[in-house]
Amino acid sequence: MKIEKKDVLKALETISVPGEGQNMVESGAIKNVIVFGEEVVVDVTINNPSLQAKKKTEVSILQAIHKEVYQKAQVKVNLKVEAPVQENKAPQIKGKPIPGIDNIIAVASGKGGVGKSTVTANLAVSLAKMGFSVGLLDADIYGPSATIMFDVINEKPLSVNVDGKSKMKPVESYGVKVLSIGFFTQPDQAVVWRGPMAAKALNQMIFDAAWGELDFLLVDLPPGTGDIHLSIMQSLPLTGAVVVSTPQNVALADARKGVAMFQQESINVPVLGIIENMAYFTPPELPENKYHIFGKDGARNLAEDLQVRFLGELPLMQTIREAGDVGRPAAMQEDTLVEQAFIDITRNVVEETVKRNENLPPTQAIKITTMAGCSPVNKQKQ
Repeated sequence: MKIEKKDVLKALETISVPGEGQNMVESGAIKNVIVFGEEVVVDVTINNPSLQAKKKTEVSILQAIHKEVYQKAQVKVNLKVEAPVQENKAPQIKGKPIPGIDNIIAVASGKGGVGKSTVTANLAVSLAKMGFSVGLLDADIYGPSATIMFDVINEKPLSVNVDGKSKMKPVESYGVKVLSIGFFTQPDQAVVWRGPMAAKALNQMIFDAAWGELDFLLVDLPPGTGDIHLSIMQSLPLTGAVVVSTPQNVALADARKGVAMFQQESINVPVLGIIENMAYFTPPELPENKYHIFGKDGARNLAEDLQVRFLGELPLMQTIREAGDVGRPAAMQEDTLVEQAFIDITRNVVEETVKRNENLPPTQAIKITTMAGCSPVNKQKQ
């Protein structure tokens, strides 16, 4: 029997693509039909990659041709899966939103010892000085330091009633609401927890806390790219991430991995930029001199290479270390080089947050609609 191509196409119009309403010919799934006597070759492309969809498509084509055209036809189906192209793909907001919190910024580093917690504490204080409502979640379960840096090591979160539920009230210091696992452990007590237990503790500090209304919640992540990071990104709708690094190659290699983690397609958290800490040393007696102990412009070059913003550099100064040790972040030191450096970096973080929010649908994230807060003066309340 001679099989006609038009009869094959007519038969294929009787079946539809799995998950779609149109028939295979109308939808464009059938790319080509070739007939050689009693042999029929059908090229078909679908969007659904599941094994069930592929098998159903192939069986449906075979049955349609055998029933509507010729029962003994030798049918070969060349099936290809092609994911649909998503135009204007914006970063996805993941996790369960926390009512009242506008922007959640993760501060990360690929490597430990680069000053990430110090930078986070000073960013929080700088945001508070600019007039924003700020919270800080110390998610470094195994090495919490926020209690020391905010001089609240002897404080404990109180229990408050919110809508009939008992919640933790964060400890407030220098205008920043702080929660840390350090509040619930002794100074000499090691936190020896497996991943699930650490994740559960984090979820309690996130969702069982009375954060109230916040413009920014900064999340101080532990070093590396591990289980805690994944738990945070699954739990929270992160607005973006800031990566901290020092200039030397050893730290930059890990910082690159930190950026890559957030940029993975399955995670897709926007990286707001990179901060270079300990960029240079200036002796107090020689304020014009800069000694690049750990290398020069390493993080700046990395940011350019990865096409993310370089948010600024911070000097290696004894006063920054001393301020953290005594529990008064260095950004509190008015009219100093350190304060100005943190103001500049914080302003850049806010600018990048505004730009990032403008690229998302308004229903996905609450936007910062003004830059009025980007100066060290109180934000005007409407």
